[in-house]
Amino acid sequence: MAKETKAAAGKDAKYIKVTEDGPYLVFGEPGIVEQIIVPDSEGASWEYAKGKTFAAKENPVALCRCGHSKNAPFCDGSHKKAAWDGEETASFRPIKDGAEAYEGPNLTLLDNEHYCAYARFCDAKGRVWNLVMEGTPEADKLATREACNCPAGRLMMQDKKGKDIEPELEQEIGLIEDKPLGCSGPLWVKGGIRVESADGRSYEVRNRQTLCRCGQSGNKPFCDGTHASINYQDHID
Repeated sequence: MAKETKAAAGKDAKYIKVTEDGPYLVFGEPGIVEQIIVPDSEGASWEYAKGKTFAAKENPVALCRCGHSKNAPFCDGSHKKAAWDGEETASFRPIKDGAEAYEGPNLTLLDNEHYCAYARFCDAKGRVWNLVMEGTPEADKLATREACNCPAGRLMMQDKKGKDIEPELEQEIGLIEDKPLGCSGPLWVKGGIRVESADGRSYEVRNRQTLCRCGQSGNKPFCDGTHASINYQDHID
């Protein structure tokens, strides 16, 4: 096996399988860690704090996606009786295909609002869409920080040569807890973990993406921010 093929196989040792009207099956035992949104002094989302770490006792491990498990983040079979719709409705197209471009003096912001996880880092210290247009070193630094903190990858920053500016993320699954809103958010899938649909097709592999775990997204399997409007709680003590 060629060196490149071995590397690709090793990277794909961790992947997520969406099951039909059932849970996510997570292969390869990536870390599962709470990621708590911490606000700044003005109440805007500013940084993440690590919370509990959950051990995957099986490989694959089944994570809830219906929003009804009493053993979240793990599946407890509640999807079989719950009133929810597990149909996948998201596009398989690359996320950039549906993104709007905001071209500033030094940076270009790409925004695909269909993937908004409502984490609100884009509003801290000036809205990212305004900051990218300013062109000052301070504004560019803040705009890049805000875009890179977007867990869903809805916001993507590029330099003037079109090179993506991405944070370095290890392959891990974050359980977002939204402290400012007092609700539980999506699964934050980091570091290029592949997500496979129930019918066997693969979604675009991305550095940052968020999967619905409240069961109510209109863009399944991805989060569309619905957890905030329904005040989803995952019952983590």
